[in-house]
Amino acid sequence: MNKNLLLAAVSLVALGATAPALAADLAARPYTKAPAMIATVYDWSGFYIGINGGGASAHSTWDLTGVGREGSHDATGGTVGGQVGYRWQSGQFVFGLEGQGNWADFSGDNISAVTGLRDRTKIDSFGLITGQVGYAWNNVLAYAKGGAAVVGSKYDVFTVAGTNINSASSTRWGGTVGAGLEFGFAPNWSVGVEYDHIFLGGKDITFASGTVDHIKQDVDLGLVRLNYKFGGPIIAKY
Repeated sequence: MNKNLLLAAVSLVALGATAPALAADLAARPYTKAPAMIATVYDWSGFYIGINGGGASAHSTWDLTGVGREGSHDATGGTVGGQVGYRWQSGQFVFGLEGQGNWADFSGDNISAVTGLRDRTKIDSFGLITGQVGYAWNNVLAYAKGGAAVVGSKYDVFTVAGTNINSASSTRWGGTVGAGLEFGFAPNWSVGVEYDHIFLGGKDITFASGTVDHIKQDVDLGLVRLNYKFGGPIIAKY
């Protein structure tokens, strides 16, 4: 047999032997599905506790019973306090209940058009018991609130020289409405701003001297709030 033909035959046999192995190496690998992406969603549900601070303006009007209008003034100042509550979330809607108590220093006065004396109003405390309904965009919550309010007020009458000659105090109940915007900035922590209006209406106030003034009051509050929520702040959503 020709030497060249013999070499060609050997080469063909070797190529045939290696072809199955090469085919096995080139076979398609099985498809592996990529893991699903996980989005984190802020959960507003749970108990929370917090602190707040801000300022207010309380408008007061005094009417001396049986005589006439003494005048009006705004009692302004600062406040600091705390709140505790519970929220539960359904979809993007958030519902809650909250109790809040604050120390306050809202004071103001005017010269009486009837007596010529100085009438002063001071609010030294208030509390709010409210329900909330809100709408959440992940870690941003906008809400409205409403309920009952209680306010501790003191009323004084001074001479032009500054001598206190008459006084009275009262714990007054009324209603409140408000709205706020809150932002979850860290696990379990949120910060927000809130506006509240307190309706106290009018009430007859009897002073130490026996005189009676019908005093109307309402309060506008602006607060910054910091809350800590117990429980996990986020849930996984696939």
